[in-house]
Amino acid sequence: MRYLSTRGHADRKRFCEILLEGLAPDGGLYLPEHYPQVDAHMLADWRGIWAQQGYAGLAFAVLSLYIDDIPAADLKALCDTTYTEAVFGTPQIVPLKPLQAPGAAAPELLLEALSNGPTLAFKDMAMQLLGNLFEYELARRGEELNILGATSGDTGSAAEYAMRGKKGVRVFMTSPNGRMSPFQQAQMFSLLDDNIHNIAIDGVFDDCQDIVKAVSNDLDFKRKYKIGTVNSINWARLLAQVVYYFAGYFQATQTNAEKVSFSVPSGNFGNVCAGHVARMMGLPIAQLVVATNENDVLDEFFRTGVYRVRGTADTHETSSPSMDISKASNFERFVFDLLGRDGARVAQLFGPAISQQGRFDLSADPLFVQAATRYGFVSGKSTHADRLATIRDVFARYGVMIDTHTADGVKVAREHLVPGQAMLVLETALPIKFAATLVEALGREPERPPQFNGIEALPKRVTVMPADTALVQRYIVEHCH
Repeated sequence: MRYLSTRGHADRKRFCEILLEGLAPDGGLYLPEHYPQVDAHMLADWRGIWAQQGYAGLAFAVLSLYIDDIPAADLKALCDTTYTEAVFGTPQIVPLKPLQAPGAAAPELLLEALSNGPTLAFKDMAMQLLGNLFEYELARRGEELNILGATSGDTGSAAEYAMRGKKGVRVFMTSPNGRMSPFQQAQMFSLLDDNIHNIAIDGVFDDCQDIVKAVSNDLDFKRKYKIGTVNSINWARLLAQVVYYFAGYFQATQTNAEKVSFSVPSGNFGNVCAGHVARMMGLPIAQLVVATNENDVLDEFFRTGVYRVRGTADTHETSSPSMDISKASNFERFVFDLLGRDGARVAQLFGPAISQQGRFDLSADPLFVQAATRYGFVSGKSTHADRLATIRDVFARYGVMIDTHTADGVKVAREHLVPGQAMLVLETALPIKFAATLVEALGREPERPPQFNGIEALPKRVTVMPADTALVQRYIVEHCH
């Protein structure tokens, strides 16, 4: 399997090369030259693997189609080490939780629980694997890696918990100063490991993401200081997320003739882009429901064909802060597929069109209608009032407490239900991460796993700095030896 850039660069690379690289040399994102096809026979085999070998066995089956430069026995060992009950607290790893009223014939919705990992967020599903992959490949090469990341809340803690203590790896994680929940900040800033560095940027998430991209595009600096990334611009992370779409499907269906839909709380488009990849492989997905909050750049595109990034002043600070994003990095991957993999056109849209006009418009392009008709995308938006109402309703009806992002997913999922067809909502975090809004909605604190008691009071280490790429680079230079 070889990988290409969404912006048309001539290079074709293997998995372990792009694992440590992040962005392509032309600023594009990596995708496989083709999506391996899972036919009816293979899907039946994978259903059997899920039943007999569980999540780790399914992960090995999926990843093997994309990774041919790690020996099979080593890749299987990495999957077996990563996806264990000891790490994720449940043998199913991603169990389904039906939202079903007493006496009802079928559930209204199914929550796919992706939040059982060390940081209580879905990012653990991929990040735990990524940490093991990095350590494996760096040891094989005898090299070190300085990871530069940006987080709006969950990526940072998931990356740091996955990489802490890993040999040959340092993490430099940027986050928007003061814009994460107190629990999220405590998870990250209380890690005092020598290889973990937190940088709080005065600005919004997009300022952090712009810094990461700018450093990644400084090829001399990137090579000299061995800069890698764990954001979902890294293909390995997105690939790991593909697995739980198959796991959710096998749990929600009895036969492979059935179709299901997924509702995905969406900010940076990485989570739902993994669903797009699964669907392109042949997983019987009817609809991919993109659920946004007030930062509705993605909902606007799927409704109108206009992709319009927001400035710092226009990016809302919301009660689902991990989705407070106005430049959806992974969206470029889908546009590449939507436009027939025309790298030159993608380079123009995500280069000059965005940098000069802050937008592009595909509404008149005949290919735009295929976003829904061929690729299954629909969308919707949720507000703070919607989140409160949804949290209250789900708790009153089903006795289930959900976090604010999952509430966005539930609210928009309900707008796209099809009778007789299962709708899975990806539960992206546990409620304790956003306790203030849960208290506002329900008048009570969500349950806190015992290992996080008193986390907000722990000593913290974080460096605050302006949104300045050069300052971040200087910090990396000073702390990478």
